[in-house]
Amino acid sequence: MSTLFFGLIAAFCWGLHDIAVRYLSRTVPLLGALLVVLLTGLAFQTGVILLNGAPLFPTGPALWYSIGAGVAFLVASLGLYYAFARGPVRLVSPIIGAYPILSLTYAAMAGAPVAVDQVTAVLVIVAAVGIVAILSDTTAEDVPPKGPTILFAILSAIGFATTFKLGQLAGDTGGEWQSTLVARIVALVLLCSYLLAARPDIRIGRKAVLPLITMGILDGIALLAVFSAASLPRPEFAAVAASMFGLFTILLARIFLDERMASAQWVGCVVAFLGIGYLAL
Repeated sequence: MSTLFFGLIAAFCWGLHDIAVRYLSRTVPLLGALLVVLLTGLAFQTGVILLNGAPLFPTGPALWYSIGAGVAFLVASLGLYYAFARGPVRLVSPIIGAYPILSLTYAAMAGAPVAVDQVTAVLVIVAAVGIVAILSDTTAEDVPPKGPTILFAILSAIGFATTFKLGQLAGDTGGEWQSTLVARIVALVLLCSYLLAARPDIRIGRKAVLPLITMGILDGIALLAVFSAASLPRPEFAAVAASMFGLFTILLARIFLDERMASAQWVGCVVAFLGIGYLAL
């Protein structure tokens, strides 16, 4: 399997996850939602590791990479949840979806050769996904001040790029499942520490439990998919493909929720997939 295939699996799962975030963010406390998602993902990954009879935790450098990935993943998740809660989507999605640029920068800093045509293909993908997201948001309602929203979105983008880089380093040296498990445990411990100190309202209500559990499983599969690309050539391309989650969100909304898509959005989708196809050559 190629790194792009793993990335597209992650994008599809996060696309479904993103639909749920957008619809739950207005009625469910974000920190309570994130807590359930992290707990579900932890239970899912622990169960699979135990069924396979594999060790639960990585050792050596992989452990430290996993811990760093967990911290970055919490930053990314909080930024994502709060940015989408504030909106608008046309502002938030393009910023978060631009994290592959940082992923390529990390790869170049680590000594991986990055050709000009590959950089161009990544920029085209990021731009196409951003255009599709911008055109999908036609709301005219008032939104909170944009400064904090932009900051949350930037933090999320940095967090995702850092999570994927550290997670892949951990997966390459200590096992993908184990590294993902540790990253999720760290994120959960940090979140619970904050909840105990701040004591915000995290009551989510019964109707939100099943969607949040589903989100947790999807999130677990997506994170594992990106980490699993660590041992393959050009693992940073998995992060690039995963950035198409916003595009998948809109396509899935078109299929399942019958939301209309403009011609320019269809063009953006085709361009983004052509960019992925070029990277696969």
